[in-house]
Amino acid sequence: MTTQQRAPLVEVSTPTMERTQDSISNPGDAFRARRQAFRLLHERGCFVIPNPWDVGSARYLQHLGFAALATTSAGFAFSRGLPDSDVAVSLERSLAHIAEIAAAVDLPVNADFASGYAVEPSDVADNVARCVETGVAGLSIEDATGDPATPLYELSLAVERVGAAREAIDRSGSGVLLTARAECYHVGHPDAFRESVRRLEAYAQAGADVLFAPGPQKPEEIKALVDAVRPKPFNLLVVRDIGLGVGDIAALGVRRISVGGALALAGWTAFMRAAQSLKTNGSFAGLADLVSYAEVNEFLAADLNAREAREI
Repeated sequence: MTTQQRAPLVEVSTPTMERTQDSISNPGDAFRARRQAFRLLHERGCFVIPNPWDVGSARYLQHLGFAALATTSAGFAFSRGLPDSDVAVSLERSLAHIAEIAAAVDLPVNADFASGYAVEPSDVADNVARCVETGVAGLSIEDATGDPATPLYELSLAVERVGAAREAIDRSGSGVLLTARAECYHVGHPDAFRESVRRLEAYAQAGADVLFAPGPQKPEEIKALVDAVRPKPFNLLVVRDIGLGVGDIAALGVRRISVGGALALAGWTAFMRAAQSLKTNGSFAGLADLVSYAEVNEFLAADLNAREAREI
């Protein structure tokens, strides 16, 4: 794919959302501005929405100039010494984490809200309403059950769940974007591509603003999924090097690219390999080429000073 074939990208810079004294005293104004900015990001081009797993990683990603962030259920669970599941990480714990990330940055935050921490549509709606209250600009709902015997909700129930989430957001008047996820690739569906198309089309009709099928890596499948939900935006998950850059993915029509727990796994990879080498070989080779203590500490000190100056 040549450079001439690539679609124009949205610059990964933050839309103007200066924190005035009014927005500090009334955080609702700041959240409204972020939600408006988040909606605009989805209207043209393509942007990367990286996934921090704690406050420090969120602030560093903001520092780099990304336009929006998304939480990662996996990254957060691992940071708490837990597996990534709705059973291990409770609704209350998830909501507290989402609220902490939304409050830690001046950017729109999309919540990885797993399967809504409920089965019945009415319960999904109640939980979505609580997630909206954390200040997020968007949230995603999955159709995976967590049961290996029946890994996906029946389509009719899955559509009802998306519709219930839509109604809860509409009742809030918040303007939060709803992302519906088809987990066909992740659960090993025998015809993941076709089933993803079927489900995403139904979720779009049920009121999802953004459609998401984590798992495809082939350009032809990615483009077909984009076309199936057009004109609504499609989110692509990239958790490893799939041989495509951001420009290549943008040329396929993808509007939003997330990385899920990949950045958290990058941290775990370096930590595990260094620790294993130290224990097994008595070697400190895993500590070579580290980012310096001073670089991290000075960034966080400057970040703290800047936040305190804005609040004076």
